[in-house]
Amino acid sequence: MMTQNFLSGANNPTTNQTSSEATPLKEPLKHLLIGSSKAVTSTIHYLQVIGYADVGDWSPLLPSPNPGEVMSILNRPIVVK
Repeated sequence: MMTQNFLSGANNPTTNQTSSEATPLKEPLKHLLIGSSKAVTSTIHYLQVIGYADVGDWSPLLPSPNPGEVMSILNRPIVVK
């Protein structure tokens, strides 16, 4: 039965071994964009076009302490070598 094969393979210690060298270390990184609503939105869309982060990964536009500016935050893990 396929389910039994899958489950028996999951319990096999030789198939589940991982090396710390094979798994890269990821650390959280916060990106903060501050500027006009147009500039922040444009940058968020550009970063999606180049494949860096999806538009939906950013926080909604939040008011900045500076008048006329907004900010948006992206929390993203990055690989640290």
